[in-house]
Amino acid sequence: MEFATGTVVSCTSSLRDLPALTGQRVHFHGAVHALRPMGGVSFLTLRTRRGLLQCVCPAGMDLPCEESAVEVTGTVRAEDRAPGGYELAAEEIRVLSSPAAPLSVSINKGPLRLGLDTELSLRPQVLRSPRRRAVFRIQEGICRAFRDHLQEQDFTEIHTPKIVHAGAEGGSNIFRLDYFGRKAFLAQSPQFYKQMMVSVFERVYEVGPVFRAEKHSTPRHLNEYTSMDFEMGYISSFRDIMETETGFLRRCMDLLGREYSAELALLGVELPKVDAIPCLRFDEAKALAAEKYGYAIRDPYDLEPEEEHAIGRYAKEEWGSDFVFVTHYPSKKRPFYAMDDPENPKYTLSFDLLFRGLEVTTGGQRIHDYAAQVSKMEARGMDAADFESYLMLHKHGAPPHGGLGIGLERLTMQLCGLDNVRLAALFPRDRTRLEP
Repeated sequence: MEFATGTVVSCTSSLRDLPALTGQRVHFHGAVHALRPMGGVSFLTLRTRRGLLQCVCPAGMDLPCEESAVEVTGTVRAEDRAPGGYELAAEEIRVLSSPAAPLSVSINKGPLRLGLDTELSLRPQVLRSPRRRAVFRIQEGICRAFRDHLQEQDFTEIHTPKIVHAGAEGGSNIFRLDYFGRKAFLAQSPQFYKQMMVSVFERVYEVGPVFRAEKHSTPRHLNEYTSMDFEMGYISSFRDIMETETGFLRRCMDLLGREYSAELALLGVELPKVDAIPCLRFDEAKALAAEKYGYAIRDPYDLEPEEEHAIGRYAKEEWGSDFVFVTHYPSKKRPFYAMDDPENPKYTLSFDLLFRGLEVTTGGQRIHDYAAQVSKMEARGMDAADFESYLMLHKHGAPPHGGLGIGLERLTMQLCGLDNVRLAALFPRDRTRLEP
C-alpha cells in the first residue's frame, strides 16, 4: 500500500544552490535553449525554471535538438564568463522529450524583432524568451509584495463573483451575457463585494480579473485585466488608503531589488524610489502642469492621457518622484459610491496614482451612510431598487471605509519600460483577440 505524504522527492538541483554545489556531481533538468559548437567542445544552454545554465559538453557527446526537455548530469564549477558565474561540466544528457517541430521564431539570438500581432499570435513560443519571461517573474514579485504587505496589515484575502447582475461602474463598457435566461454581466470591478465584506472582515483584498467592454485599441487598455484591490474599514480619512498603497510600493521595490535582481538587470529596469510620494489636488495638478508646459486645459473634469504624462513629468522634475497622487477628483467623473468632499461637494475624497505619467490606481473613500448613498443614486437618475443587495451594506450598518484598485498590467508595463500593456499580459484580450 502506498500513501501520499505531501513530499516531492526531486533528484535535480536548482540554480539557487549553485555556489554550494561547486565541485559536486549533480543533475539539472530543463529545456535546451541554445547549442553552440566551439571546436573540441559544445556549449549547451539549459533553460531552467529560474534562469539559464551553461553546460559544457565534450566532443563526441550526442546532443539533443533545441527545445528538447532533458536532464543533464555533470559537475558544477565556477566560471566567471558563464551566466551567473557557474557552469556544468556535462557528463550525461538524458532526453525526456523532443519537439515535433522547431520554434517559429528564434528566441536565443538577440532581441526579438516581431510586430505586436505576430508576437501575440506566437505567445506560447515567445514567452520562452528570457527577456519576455523576466517581465512575468517581475509581475509575480509585484503580486507577492501586495499579498505579503496586506497580510501583515491584517487584511483577509477574498474571492468575489465575476458573473454579476449589475455593473459596479455603470456605463456601456460592460460585457452582457445570458445567464440561464436571465440578464447578467461580467464584473467590471469587485467593488460592491469588497465593500460588503468590510462589515465582515474590516480589511479585505483580492487579486483577480475584471472586464471592460471598451472598443479601444490603445497601448494602455485591455478588455480583461488583473486588478489588485483592497478595501479597509474604520479609516479616519481617504489618505489612510494612500498611505497603505505607499507602504505596499515600498515593500514591492525592496522585494524586487533583493530577489529579482537578475530579471531587473536583464530588462535594464531602474526601480523607482518610494520613500515619499507627492500629493496634489486635481485642480492644482492640472493648473501647475499646464502653466509649466504651456498648454491649455481642455477638460476641467478629467485628466487626458497627455495631462497624466505632463503631471508625471512635473512630479519627476520638481520632487524627483516617479509617482504622484492626484486627489479630489470632480464628483461628475467619479462613481456613485465615491464620497463627496464635505468642504466642496463638487469634488470627491478620491485619488488616482500616476506612475511615470500613467494612471495605475484609482481609489478613495466610499459613502457609508444609507440615506446619503440613496440620495446620490437618485440625483444621478439611478433606481436604488436595482441595487438592493448592495445597499444592505449601508442599511444595516457600515463603518467609514475606502479602498482602491491597481491595474497589475499597467504597473508592470511602466516598471519594465514596455510600450504596450499587452506585453504585460500573458495572453492579452482586446477587441480582436481571443487566441491563444
